[in-house]
Amino acid sequence: MASLQLYSLCIVLFYSLSSATLFASSSDVSLVLGKIKPSLQGSVENIMLSSWNYSVPLCQWRGLHWVFSNGSLLRCDEVSSPQRTNISLFRDPALQLYSLQLPSAGLSGEIPREIVEFSSLQSLYLGVNSLNGNVPLELGYSPSLSDVDLSGNSLNGSLPPSIWNLCDRLVSLRLHGNNLSGPLPEPELPNSTCGALQVLDLSDNQFSGEFPEFVTGFHGLKELDLADNSFSGSIPESLAGLNLERLNLSYNNFSGVLPTLGESKFDAQVFEGNNPGLCGSPLGSCRESSGISSGGIAALVIGLMTAAVVLASLLIGYVQGKRRKNRGVNEDDLEEGQEEETGDNSDGKLLLFQGGEHLTLEDVLNATGQVMEKTTYGTVYKAKLADGGTIALRLLREGSCKDRSSCQPVIKQLGRIRHENLVPLRAFYQGQRGEKLLIYDYLPNKTLHDLLHETRAGKPMLNWARRHKIALCIARGLAYLHTGMEVPVIHGNIRSKNVLVDDFFVARLTEFGLDKMMVPAVADEIVAVAKTDGYKASELQKMKKCNPRTDVYAYGILLLEILIGKKPGKDARGGQFVDLPSIVKVAVLEETTMEVFDVEVLKGIRSPMEEGLVQALKLAMGCCAPVASVRPTIDEVVKQLEENRPRNRSALYSPTESRSDIGTPF
Repeated sequence: MASLQLYSLCIVLFYSLSSATLFASSSDVSLVLGKIKPSLQGSVENIMLSSWNYSVPLCQWRGLHWVFSNGSLLRCDEVSSPQRTNISLFRDPALQLYSLQLPSAGLSGEIPREIVEFSSLQSLYLGVNSLNGNVPLELGYSPSLSDVDLSGNSLNGSLPPSIWNLCDRLVSLRLHGNNLSGPLPEPELPNSTCGALQVLDLSDNQFSGEFPEFVTGFHGLKELDLADNSFSGSIPESLAGLNLERLNLSYNNFSGVLPTLGESKFDAQVFEGNNPGLCGSPLGSCRESSGISSGGIAALVIGLMTAAVVLASLLIGYVQGKRRKNRGVNEDDLEEGQEEETGDNSDGKLLLFQGGEHLTLEDVLNATGQVMEKTTYGTVYKAKLADGGTIALRLLREGSCKDRSSCQPVIKQLGRIRHENLVPLRAFYQGQRGEKLLIYDYLPNKTLHDLLHETRAGKPMLNWARRHKIALCIARGLAYLHTGMEVPVIHGNIRSKNVLVDDFFVARLTEFGLDKMMVPAVADEIVAVAKTDGYKASELQKMKKCNPRTDVYAYGILLLEILIGKKPGKDARGGQFVDLPSIVKVAVLEETTMEVFDVEVLKGIRSPMEEGLVQALKLAMGCCAPVASVRPTIDEVVKQLEENRPRNRSALYSPTESRSDIGTPF
């Protein structure tokens, strides 16, 4: 401990000396340009940071707020006065940075260690970006930090103990949605109370070890979120001493008896997803282990008798099943479809659904196929049947799918889904070696991704009426998945590549609900791909947490893609991350909103407001809200799109017009 305190003292002295040297020759402005900007934008210029240069007035530097050393704020309405020219501000050593706020700004690289050199910096908001590396040790020696939000990035490693050095002034610390790991470090100074700390959010990381009991000494805490980590052991009784307004300890590995947290203060969801041994109010009552009562003995006898009956029933069922198998017929006619198998059971089984009754095992196994695409789930083939028909086969990649017994209920649920804007599942095949095929109608349609981003002669023009029709079709299909059945289905992988569009611009969603068949590691790969491609909601870290609101976020990105015409996510050629919501935010701030739309969208539009174009942009941004609870439901999305249709759309839905007809009047 002594050596650790000596090291901390050296760090403080080093930064005090280096800061004194720096401030003697430079200002916070030069530090922003010389150190912070290069660290956050990487090798490719970031659109949000492009305003940070001497040719732009200081008040227009996005995400930055300034204060003078006497405590007065820089008021931008006073900058134009003769005493406060832009040049004098840049040179004024009394001007200091007090707030750095760049959420959802497409930032990359590592958190710059030089942040500690801002003597007046109070707020650091860098959430929902692509920052990686460690939380820098130096961050804990910032002289004025009180609010820190680094959530929704890719930070890794352990949390430095120095972070608790901020305790005397820290009000909120949000680190959720990263890859931080290891036990939560205790403060270097014993009995630290972090008296000002009100919000501590460490959820959706990989923290491990026992419950960090020192946190229960932070008596000012109002919100504590440790969900979706790997904490274990018991939850201490001292937690009851906090006057918490919000608590979330779900999806860890806690066990034992829950502390008494007050009558009905928190419901069972706060503790769900933990060790089955976790008990106490509001969960189930804890069982006594001191002995077995007479009632318990009676229950045990009854249980044994019941087990014997069940065993006998299973034996009878097994014998009857063997007889049916020997006859070469499976008599299990299911409500969801019919399952058939070959006589010797050597070629696997085929489960048929509505519209696929004409298929046989021989048809599927003898079909000749060509590769159409490869996805995270597996390979898609266009397959020719012997009778000349064509089907689409999706071969799930080896090791990706759960065993037959656990994935078949999902398959049967997907086989029941029928909607005009969803591609129906016609059959499912599982071979003896475990290979699994999903069988769909073959639809010779283009994907929305190709229609938006492919450049070729003769490609149909996508004016606003056509794009609106596509967007509405997608929303209706998604609404059916969310609310149209007894058991809702979460799509989990909404993107323009998973939307098929026919010649009349009717769109159909594909690849929905497949994550529920996958082993967790493969399902989580979809989340990683969604992040790279720009469709991932900030709060979604693991596929098991996918829900209607994360689907709505992905739909919002897709709607922006339809309106703007740009591909979201990381550019394969330039490496730059294209953050569509940030592009819109910048356009709104600069009052250039009309310039954000794809040129084809505006063709023939007289009034973007009357045609529902501006409303669609607002709707898309609402779907992309960083806070999940404020996003609309997909039913609300459908309603708004229906209420704001293009005024003149009959001719614009025609499939005949192409990019070569640019001169055709509307």
